[in-house]
Amino acid sequence: MLAASGVINSLTDWLDRVSGNWWFLAVILVIALLDSVIPVVPSETTVIIGGVAASSAGVAPYSIAFVIIAGAVGAFIGDNLSYQIGRRASGFVERRAAKKESTAKKLHWAAEQIEERGGLLLITARFIPGGRTVLTLSSGLTQQPQRWFMGWVGVATIIWASYAGILGYAFGTKFEDDHTTAFLLAFGAALAVTALIELVRFVNKKRSFRPNP
Repeated sequence: MLAASGVINSLTDWLDRVSGNWWFLAVILVIALLDSVIPVVPSETTVIIGGVAASSAGVAPYSIAFVIIAGAVGAFIGDNLSYQIGRRASGFVERRAAKKESTAKKLHWAAEQIEERGGLLLITARFIPGGRTVLTLSSGLTQQPQRWFMGWVGVATIIWASYAGILGYAFGTKFEDDHTTAFLLAFGAALAVTALIELVRFVNKKRSFRPNP
């Protein structure tokens, strides 16, 4: 655990040092892509660092718009890669589910949650490290329509990259050496959005069960 933490800290320090180069946009794209499949990769931190660099005059040869685009494109490709991995593995999981009741129940539960909560779940899950990977894999495993998935993931990744990039851009060096606070803000925002969506869904569901007078 300590070794993994040390590696992440070393990577973050390196990202800080190289954020003034034009090719840092490619780094943002690659890390955002990898984070969809390997949740320990610090994609939020990378986009925030890009936002910080873009806000500092003369530090970076790119604007905040390019930071957001790089983050969104990388995350979009990564989420679709995770979806394809899940889809390719769906046959194996279904065969396992046919033999093991617990696997069948988990698969059914995942499909039920995605169907009930819809694409908004993909938006809120994008703000939760690990959650985005589980949900994108589950979307592939349960064979959700690819066009539907791509549409919602497109919206989710734009919102996510805009939030992280603008957070770094607006607050500048405040988060340059305090990535924990930036992460907690992003996580808190995800929880708040999730709670709001669940409240609206609950109210609408309750109304739909009311008998007409």
